[in-house]
Amino acid sequence: MSDHKKTVVVGVTGGIAAYKALDVVSRLKKKGFEINVVMTRSATEFVTPLSFQTISQNLVNVDMFQEPKAWEIQHISLAKKADLVAVVPATANLIGKISNGIADDLLTTTIMATKAPVIFAPAMNTNMYKNPIVQDNVNKLMKFGYEFIKPASGRLACGDSGEGKLEDTGFIAQVIESMLYDIKDLRGKRVLVTAGPTMEDIDPVRYITNRSSGKMGYSIAEEARDRGAEVTLVSGPTNLSIPFGVKFVRVRTNEEMLNAVLEKFESQDIVVKAAAVSDYKPKVYSQKKIKKNEDEFLLPLTKDVDILRKLGKLKKSQVLVGFAAESNDLIENAEKKLKNKNLDYIIANDITGTDTGFASNNNKVTIIFKNGDKINLDKMNKREVARKLFNIVTSGLSSRV
Repeated sequence: MSDHKKTVVVGVTGGIAAYKALDVVSRLKKKGFEINVVMTRSATEFVTPLSFQTISQNLVNVDMFQEPKAWEIQHISLAKKADLVAVVPATANLIGKISNGIADDLLTTTIMATKAPVIFAPAMNTNMYKNPIVQDNVNKLMKFGYEFIKPASGRLACGDSGEGKLEDTGFIAQVIESMLYDIKDLRGKRVLVTAGPTMEDIDPVRYITNRSSGKMGYSIAEEARDRGAEVTLVSGPTNLSIPFGVKFVRVRTNEEMLNAVLEKFESQDIVVKAAAVSDYKPKVYSQKKIKKNEDEFLLPLTKDVDILRKLGKLKKSQVLVGFAAESNDLIENAEKKLKNKNLDYIIANDITGTDTGFASNNNKVTIIFKNGDKINLDKMNKREVARKLFNIVTSGLSSRV
């Protein structure tokens, strides 16, 4: 985040999920946001204002006509100071009021008066949520530019099961943080990222692969998303959660990744190939499980398609970024790869490091430019590496214009 502390006005309405808003406020506060909570009268029947006051470290606002602590018109003051307004949970009643221009309490008047983005996280009985009146109100607000975090499916407080459960509080906090990310220099740009390993089958049971966790590629996709890009993430098998707000394509083999990338490549502005793609595959696939009859088993391999080299030959105006994971002669090998594959940048990382690289949350890399310039990044988390990478790439894009 930037040095300027962003302000989030959190609106809490009268639903049983109101207590979960405490966790959203806590998560945002820990990320350094300034939090002002506005509660409806009915919300105070579920959770006390004191609870939100303690976590947000700010006075909680409930009554539009209560005596102000400072001379200001509360709903106007809150509306102006907000960088974003988030309603967690949003009841059918609140959504209906805003949709029809009704402003009869502090929260609704604040929402109507703000020019900041407004996001609703609905939570209610599944039949209420699916009611065509509620859905019409939601669609109407979306057409006006209001954002919604769809509720999850599950067992509800009333005992019913279905869509209507407040989405995970961690997810809600992530969406808010993404919307308020301090750099938005990739708006209007399309970014394609590949991540994770690929697998090549030997027989119905066995396959060859590598140790890539996908963490670096996923961090790059999340950074591009938060900076405003339209992101496509093509991923091999990983144990990572799919990032929200990206077009996600699951692949398994080199061939599947190649086809997925080629389908999108022409329309992209930036392509970052962070996947660890298999260079070789078994020459012959055995339809039946290979039995262990001998002490030794020879597995003939054949070279697979070099996706990055192919993209280098096809690229026109795209910025193409590659990775070089090396165990020796790091810079020399990376520079050869940069030239031979017609890349704009290459990120060289030493895979022999015990606390960086594969499976680690951190990385220590050198970013090499097409013109030979180099930037060494000391050990930092992979998201920060992604941030530094796009600082460089977007600066290069600006110099092209």
